[in-house]
Amino acid sequence: MSWRERRAGNTKLYVSNKDESVRMFESDSLEMFTKVHWTVPLFIFIPGIIYLIYRSVEFNVSAGNFVLLYLTGIVFWTFTEYSLHRFLFHYHPKNQAMEEIFWAFHGVHHDYPQDSKRLVMPPSVSLPLAALFYYLFYSVFGIADSNPFAAGFFTGYLFYDITHYAIHHFNFKGNVWKKLKDHHTIHHYKHEDLGFGVSSPAWDYIFGTTYPEKGIKENTNSKND
Repeated sequence: MSWRERRAGNTKLYVSNKDESVRMFESDSLEMFTKVHWTVPLFIFIPGIIYLIYRSVEFNVSAGNFVLLYLTGIVFWTFTEYSLHRFLFHYHPKNQAMEEIFWAFHGVHHDYPQDSKRLVMPPSVSLPLAALFYYLFYSVFGIADSNPFAAGFFTGYLFYDITHYAIHHFNFKGNVWKKLKDHHTIHHYKHEDLGFGVSSPAWDYIFGTTYPEKGIKENTNSKND
């Protein structure tokens, strides 16, 4: 049964809630690129962010301008995260072949939400996208100001990636972290057509895709049962 058919059939919104994987490709080489340990983005993006900060200093970006561009980059990431999740990850093409591609891209995560090896973006996807975004920033801001903006953007991305893993596998007691976890949990198990913000629910409130109050209360009550 396809991702679309399961949704239309009014069945549960996942296949398995255990930390297990489903094979996506017959080729072992291709399959290897679909799984990644949650720490990998840290080893890739932290050095990259540090380098971008160094480049900002090298180009004599003032402290005030650096802070403004860095924070703006973080905010722009939250908007990008929301937009990609809502309009790309949850796009349902009518063509069966394209639907399978989108399932491999994000639908598999909804079918196996606790699969710890498919919670952060693999470098085979994140690095080409990072290069694409950097050159977009370069074309808009120029060689100097693109560095602090990109540093903020990739900091936001890294926070999103690690937060997404933590939401699925860590138990939070802090109020802010618990709210983030609850927000994403409802998206997976009650309202997959709402709640597209992961690291920040702000854009859901801005664009009217947050949950009905009833859905929030039901989720809270179900955890207390």
